[in-house]
Parts: sequence; C-alpha cells; structure tokens
Amino acid sequence: MSPSRNSLRSRLAVVTVAATVAALAPVGTTAAHAQVIRDRQGSSSDVSRATWSGPAYTFNGSGGVVPATMTQAIDAIRGGSGSIDVAVIAGSDGGTPECDDIMDLSGVNSCTTLTLTSANDGNNSQVNTDVRNAEFVYFAGGDQCRYVAWKGTALEASVESVVAKGGGVGGGSAGHHINSDIVYDACDGSATSSIALNNPYDRSMTFTTGMFRWPNYANTINDSHFVARDRMGRTMAFVARAIKDGRTSGGAAWGVGVEEGGSLFVNRNGLATLSGTSAYVVLGDHQPEVAVSRQPLTYSNFKIWRLGNGQTYDFANRPTCGYYLRSVTNGVPSGNLYSGTPVTDCSTNPPPPPPGGGSSYAEVEPNDSRNSANDVTGNSYPLTVTGDMKSSSDRDYFKVTVASGQTLTVNCAIPSAYDADLYLLSSNGSTVTRSVNDGAGVDESASLTRTASGSATYHVDVEAYSGSGTADYSCTVTKS
Repeated sequence: MSPSRNSLRSRLAVVTVAATVAALAPVGTTAAHAQVIRDRQGSSSDVSRATWSGPAYTFNGSGGVVPATMTQAIDAIRGGSGSIDVAVIAGSDGGTPECDDIMDLSGVNSCTTLTLTSANDGNNSQVNTDVRNAEFVYFAGGDQCRYVAWKGTALEASVESVVAKGGGVGGGSAGHHINSDIVYDACDGSATSSIALNNPYDRSMTFTTGMFRWPNYANTINDSHFVARDRMGRTMAFVARAIKDGRTSGGAAWGVGVEEGGSLFVNRNGLATLSGTSAYVVLGDHQPEVAVSRQPLTYSNFKIWRLGNGQTYDFANRPTCGYYLRSVTNGVPSGNLYSGTPVTDCSTNPPPPPPGGGSSYAEVEPNDSRNSANDVTGNSYPLTVTGDMKSSSDRDYFKVTVASGQTLTVNCAIPSAYDADLYLLSSNGSTVTRSVNDGAGVDESASLTRTASGSATYHVDVEAYSGSGTADYSCTVTKS
C-alpha cells in the first residue's frame, strides 16, 4: 500500500524539524537544547500581495482544524483569488496535524508549524518573521496557560499585525480560549462546572486580560468542548466573575462556548456562522446577586442563545431577542442549561447593545501611528471604540471619514489606571482640536465640524500621558 500524503508529510517533517532546530538553536547551545521547532510545508517563498480582504476568524470547540470554516476564512482573506501563508502556533510538540489538514485546502501557499516551549520563545526572531509574513495564524489545542505567557512578547504584536493587515486568526480548544477578550487561562488547574458554581473564586478560576482584542469581539470569554464536558455552568461563573471583577466595559459579559467538532466562522463585519452541532452565547448583563469566595454563585436570568449548524450570531450588533433564560441560585441551575424556549418579545428587558451602544470596535495593535491607524470608516455610527494604554508612551490611532457639514464628536471614558489625552488630527497630522484634562481616570471629549466641501480623512488619537494598564478606555464616536 502506498503511504498517504499525511504520512509522507510526517516523515519529511522529521528531517525538516531536525534541520530547523539546529538553525534556531541559540549561539553556544546544541540543537538538543533548542526551544523552537519549525516545520514548513508547501512553498518555501511567502506570498507577495499588497492587500487582503479580512479579517476573518475561526473559533473551534476542539483542537483540530474544521475544513468548512477554514476554507471560509481562506476565501474571505484572499478575496477569492491568489493564495495565503498560514502559521500554526503550538505550545508542545504534537507533530503537524493542523498544517497537514490546511495544506489539503485550496488557496494555501504554505503552512508553517511553530512549536514554542518557553515564554521567551515569543521573542524568537524567526517565529515573529514567520507570523508577520503569514495571512492567517492558527493556535493549536493544548494548554492556554502556556499561550498567555506570550502576552507582552513580540509575538503578541506580530499576531495583531496579521489581523490589522486584513488577515485572520483562529484556533481550537486552548487556541479558542486564547482568542477571546478575557481568557480563562487555567494556570491553576481546570475548573469544572460544579467547582465554579459552588465557588466562583476557586483557585482554578484564573483569567488573563489585555492580550488579544479582536474587532467586534469585546467583552467575550471563550470556552471549548462545551457540551461533551458539561461546561455551561463554569461559563456562567466566568461571565459573573468578569462582571463582578470589572474586567468588562458596560457591566456586561458574553461567554462563547463551542461544542467539540463545531466551529464559528466570524467575518470582517462581526457575523458569526456555526459549522457543526452546537454553540452557545451566554450573556450576563447585570451584577451577580452573590459572587464571593467560598460561597455558591447566585445569578438571575442569564440570557443564552443556542446556535445550530448554519445559524448566526452578530457580534457587531448583538441581538436583543432569541435567547432563553436560566438562573443559578446557591450554585444550582434553574433547569436544563443547554435548551430552552426562546424569548421572542424582548421589549421589557432587552439585552444591552455592544459596549457603549451602537456598533463596537476593539483596537488592533499595532496602531501607534497614522500610517498604522485602525480604519473604522466603514463601521456604523455611533461607534464605541475600546482599547488600552499598554505603556506610558502608547498611542492609539483610528481613521475616520467626515463629510462636508458633518460634526465629528468623540467622548472617551478613561479608567482610573492611567491619564490619557484625546486629539483629533487632520489627514496630514495637524491637531484640529484636543482634550487634555489632568488626572488619572478623568474623561476626555472633543469635536470638530467639517465646513469645507467634500469629505476628508481625520484621525482620532488617544495618547497615554501618565500611567498604563490593561483596563479599557471606551470612546463613543458620533457623526451628526
């Protein structure tokens, strides 16, 4: 019997990995002590193309690639023509199964598996070159605690640059967790639903914030293997904790649970479509009644959307109907957590809109200059822009278009962790107006009216004046 394509790739991978490990070993060490394993399949040359049509995302309930949604992402990013380079990031050596599957799909020029085994590997120059040259980054399954260790390394900014240029990102299992706004990192063990509901502050309930914030995906907490491992209860506790601990803006949090074998494809406009058996969106829109250490959780009226194969959820304009209600009292759920009768009349108690009202946009780094500004011209308004000041010298730029006679108004709520200033700049970088109120946590507001004929590009510039942190600022941008 002739060997399969995948088995041939695996045999070739052994040769490639051995050579690559030697190449990546730091000076003065032997290949046996190298930290990064690199295996490239397909073309040895990267695609050269000026523009891409994403971003696009795939969020999988288990570790493997789902061909249906991966194909959707590839086609969305390349705009239906040409091909893309993919980088797969893993925290332990499990071979190249993701790239084996990805290389069987059309529109793929190359797929490079990068196995990183230490936190400092996030600063490896070859790793960051491969990621920045890719158009899609896939985080493999494994241990998300290893992945959050790369927060603050060069790898974080490299992944963000792929999304910023119109590429994409995704992952399965641990790779699904790492792509939410708030990451359940499991660094002190994996919580079960029983543990989480009986003590939402159990030592296993640990989180990392401020790593990746994808457009339209603010205030989310991902979970995987959702029904098979009965994780609805712990996702409810995740949501309650996020609200209680002030990890979200607007006093609301959304849990996103995907079942094994399922995958959410999220397009550039924030519309998620499920491929597979089931996925759930769990909304908490108020403070928990009881969420304290060593006491069971009490939380009334979680709003839960259940998605079946082919069904959608709009993260840019989050729905106000179609959910069913479930409560938790003293750690005990009010009924079957995985099914219920949807509410069709939401007029009496609608869920909140995305943070700040209207549509939302979470900053994508790097956006530290006008040339790398996040382009929000195509979003609907009013638009809520969120981000943070990662350092005391951080600047975040957002590009908007203002028509003749329109007034652009920006109101920014600044967290108490830092003092930030607001500038509205012309297309050539000149300051049109600014707001530089003094003091950490002091809000900023500025507006301008375009009196000249025709439309023009302006830049919203949020700058750190003093302090820094992962707490979000929230700027409401209106055009009237």
